[in-house]
Amino acid sequence: MGHLIPVLELGKRLVTHHDIAVTIFVVATDAATTKSLLKSCPTANFSIVPLPAVDVSHHVDPSDHIVTKLLVMMRHSIPSLRSAISAMADPPTALIVDIFGTSTFPVADELGMLKYAFDTTTAWFLATTVYGSSAEDEVARHVNSRTPLVVPGCKPVRFEDTLDAYEAMGDRVFDEFQRVGVELATADGILVNTWEEMEGKTLEALRNRKALKDVVRAPVYPVGPLVRPSPPLKTNEPNDVVEWLDGQPDRSVIYVSFGSGGTLPRAQLAELAWGLELSGQRFVWVVRPPPVEDGDVSEESGSQGPHRYLPEGFLSRTHDRGLVVPMWAPQAEILAHPAVGGFLSHCGWNSTLESLTNGVPMVVWPLYAEQKLNAALLAEELQVAVRPGYNNGGVVKREEIEEMVRRVMVAKEEEGKAMRERVMELKESGERALSRKLKGSSYSALAQVARELELNHQRVVAKARGA
Repeated sequence: MGHLIPVLELGKRLVTHHDIAVTIFVVATDAATTKSLLKSCPTANFSIVPLPAVDVSHHVDPSDHIVTKLLVMMRHSIPSLRSAISAMADPPTALIVDIFGTSTFPVADELGMLKYAFDTTTAWFLATTVYGSSAEDEVARHVNSRTPLVVPGCKPVRFEDTLDAYEAMGDRVFDEFQRVGVELATADGILVNTWEEMEGKTLEALRNRKALKDVVRAPVYPVGPLVRPSPPLKTNEPNDVVEWLDGQPDRSVIYVSFGSGGTLPRAQLAELAWGLELSGQRFVWVVRPPPVEDGDVSEESGSQGPHRYLPEGFLSRTHDRGLVVPMWAPQAEILAHPAVGGFLSHCGWNSTLESLTNGVPMVVWPLYAEQKLNAALLAEELQVAVRPGYNNGGVVKREEIEEMVRRVMVAKEEEGKAMRERVMELKESGERALSRKLKGSSYSALAQVARELELNHQRVVAKARGA
């Protein structure tokens, strides 16, 4: 879902702003999921087609990294994708894939389509991925010596912030990830879910022949911020979280969530609870049960609710200023609510953009994938977030959590005030970038892609008539 959400938003924008007909192929989904996705999509010139699920159990080990499993699954879906495209009445003129789908580029070549990659995260991630695939010796030195990886024209990547795949050098996921970097460089264009004012320096490096242009040969199009639109706060559907927020002062609540895939060990959950309590701030906390640990007699440690794994008395002591929500909450609505003034997050890029586009500063707590890069960008370069200190994967203590929450939430202090000003500037720049009226940078970049699609469509039609 983390990749599918921005893909859907990209498709919607191509239809509504640039009059491009879009078909989205989704691998290994079910009919119910497809139906729910269509609810928020345009009714004309837009369709979602599920491809059959593929069994890759004989091609991966259960212990393989999730990225390895996804890439293998996508490769084994190529025949289904080729058949589905070939069966379309109106032959498409371009194939746009996320980074897990770059192995499908030969299908585009075979069928005379332009081929684009869509990086659903940052330009810094793109630069690191493509450069790393062409400089394996430097990646090895980065990993073995734990020294920064110097990506030309970009902020160096500290080993502490490096990608999961690089930390696993020698494992299958590293080889799979390197292949993605090589395949990205063969695209006709690369779309990125960022914007000029967000990552101008890195985008310039990707265009500069002295920096990365010889590695990233394709033009790069920043088309973000592409995020789920926030539904109206006042709807006919009751929601306990939104109703609770309605009773809180503006910008007084910190929202805490580690995403759909983020879990914390029991000891870390306890420290986080204490940190929130000690901070004295109002909060909404979406809690997921910790992983099952040795000696846990229950089949699922969260089977009896949050009181089972949170400190004794925490829920009763904080009931007047905190709301603990098991498993899931409507994040887009929460971050758009005027009562929310901070977001403690794993800083997945969708969550990050939802926070920034609502002008909400962050406490960033990366867990996996490229999230450490995201955290470094937000806390150090953009200065719209704070993050825990490096502790080699140890438990972040309650005192540090208390301090981080207060740094973001107490606007009277100089740092909190400056952070809020910067995040509002970033919010406004994102709105300008997407503006059709202002012909903003991201709108214009996607318009250029649309022109390329139209030109290729004309070539395809002319070729068909000639045949």
